[in-house]
Amino acid sequence: MKGGGIENPVFEQPSPDPGRRRQPSPAGIDPGVVAEAEEGPCGWGSCTPKFLQLCNNPEGYLAAYSLLAIFQGIVVNGLINISISTIEKRYELNSSLTGLISASYDIAFCVLSLFVSFFGERGHKPRWLAFSAFMLGLGSLIFSLPHFSSGQYYYGAKLEDTCQISGASSANFTCNASAKSSLPSYLYVFILGQLLLGVGGTPLYTLGTAFIDDSVPKHKSSLYIGIGYSMSLLGPAIGYVLGGQLLTVYIDIQIPERQDRTYTNMDQDDPRWLGAWWIGFVGCFFAIWLLIIPFSCFPKHLPGTAKIQAEKISETHNDGSEALVETQNIGKSFKDFPMALLILLKNPVLMSLIIASSSEALVATGFATFLPKFIENQFGKTSSFSATLGGLVLIPAAALGQIISGILVSKCKMDCKSIIKFMIGTCSVALLLNTVFLFAKCGNEPFAGVSETYNGTGMLHNLTAPCNANCGCLRFMYYPVCGRDEIQYFSPCFAGCSSYLFNNNKKTYHNCSCIGKPKTENGSEDFLYEAVAGKCPTQCKFLPLFLTFFFFTVVFTFMAVTPTTVAILRCVPDKQRSFALGVQSVFLRLLGTIPGPILFGVAIDNSCALWDIDECKTKGACWVYDNERMAYLLMGISAACKIVTIIFVVMAVYLYKPPPASAAVSRKDSEMVSSVHT
Repeated sequence: MKGGGIENPVFEQPSPDPGRRRQPSPAGIDPGVVAEAEEGPCGWGSCTPKFLQLCNNPEGYLAAYSLLAIFQGIVVNGLINISISTIEKRYELNSSLTGLISASYDIAFCVLSLFVSFFGERGHKPRWLAFSAFMLGLGSLIFSLPHFSSGQYYYGAKLEDTCQISGASSANFTCNASAKSSLPSYLYVFILGQLLLGVGGTPLYTLGTAFIDDSVPKHKSSLYIGIGYSMSLLGPAIGYVLGGQLLTVYIDIQIPERQDRTYTNMDQDDPRWLGAWWIGFVGCFFAIWLLIIPFSCFPKHLPGTAKIQAEKISETHNDGSEALVETQNIGKSFKDFPMALLILLKNPVLMSLIIASSSEALVATGFATFLPKFIENQFGKTSSFSATLGGLVLIPAAALGQIISGILVSKCKMDCKSIIKFMIGTCSVALLLNTVFLFAKCGNEPFAGVSETYNGTGMLHNLTAPCNANCGCLRFMYYPVCGRDEIQYFSPCFAGCSSYLFNNNKKTYHNCSCIGKPKTENGSEDFLYEAVAGKCPTQCKFLPLFLTFFFFTVVFTFMAVTPTTVAILRCVPDKQRSFALGVQSVFLRLLGTIPGPILFGVAIDNSCALWDIDECKTKGACWVYDNERMAYLLMGISAACKIVTIIFVVMAVYLYKPPPASAAVSRKDSEMVSSVHT
């Protein structure tokens, strides 16, 4: 059958045949012939070493692409996220300004993705990725520059956190709005670094992904793209681990000596401590620039691309767009940009998939940003442990979901409509699992001045009571302690503690005027202290249940990511695939990744029970949250977005019209078509 060239009306339709094989261009030149002419060896000009030819295949390109995606993830989604709080303290920036730093990457991506994907579609995609590596490395370097130009970090004197009845501890903290520092000006350097990182990330996830789809058979495309996307999730995991370890190193490597030639005894528990956030960015700068070398040596098309393209059967949504693009040769010059964009915006299947993916991105980025905070407040864990747990749940689950979906779509050889139906199933399961917030939430632990009074004195929502009124406590010094009465206090000062000791490297407080008697039957005999540093241990035991359900929620959520990309690539004309990914990137950020953290942040702030008030009476961060309210708000946002996703994916199924050939030929027959034309 392969070599016989059997003629069959099902297989051989009259010309023109837009639903079958790629059509000749208006000039009469078959694009497959052009692609074959642009296939070449791996190297630089006439320098084509034999060992490089071992990498001149889809696997070699995928390895280079994965490495670049990993390093991009390390810098953008790992190191920057974990360094933000340190940068805030070092350069005296508030959270709204650091939020602007974070958003700068997406702003650059939005502005450039349409143009890069439009012009890069017909260009040399591997060289575009070499440019991507150059800009990512440069952005990483510039982001680290403020450390080298801002001078040595001055940590000042340590603040006393106990009750100081005789002194006026708050006298040194009068509001002084006139004193200005030059450190906040480094905000613009950080923004510039993020903008350059955004420029570098744009070709990676538009042209880089389209090049994979160009170079492999259709049934393998989802597997390769799934592997590439899962590698991009490995980057943030490495970034969090690497960044966390680097923050244990002092910001200037060595703690400076004082005027009396002695070194300050300062550890990571000291509020003045700042870690070496900048080392990771410098290291990634060198590593990313090394990746310019492999991308610069790949040919415009990998060997065998022309044959693969000739065998592919189009599944473009049958709205006449493919014929229009082919006959008018749209996309060759800049004047075609408005028409090319209009064609994609009028594609109902593409827009439904884009809105669905944007809705999922809103939830994903929201939880990626605030899941550690949710775990910390709901289950009473430390911020570092919560960040570790969040990373251990989000990253492996997201990578597993993308790999599983890529394998399923590849092995089952799903067509475009089957892929979209598969997405409905995964999103529906994720919606059901999302109910974990209803039964795995925790109530608040007793907190003096917030949910409890001071042994019957004072008022709720007021940290000051008769027992600590003369201590001169600072409202902006949050050092929670747990009293022997199993009630949490804002700080040792607000607990009325006037002294402390170190027992087995654990700080304990004594002579606490606000702390009542122990609730245990044995009384105070078993207690060698009145308060101990840190939050009270939570009585909630739902953390393992929550993490288990949330893990599978993330798995099924991300099982829709790779199929969405594959469906987008298949439902648009071949010459607009990169451009379609660029359009998706714009909507993904405008409707998803940019508003996602903002919306989740507003919801979390709305559940705040106790705000930080500084010496100028300015409201800062939230210290204590209403756990139940937070759980309900986050579940509501997540469920609403998933319902929107399901609605638009269902719309995509009903709106999709396969080309005539795809409608007439079953999936098994499609494989036969490929073999007959070969």
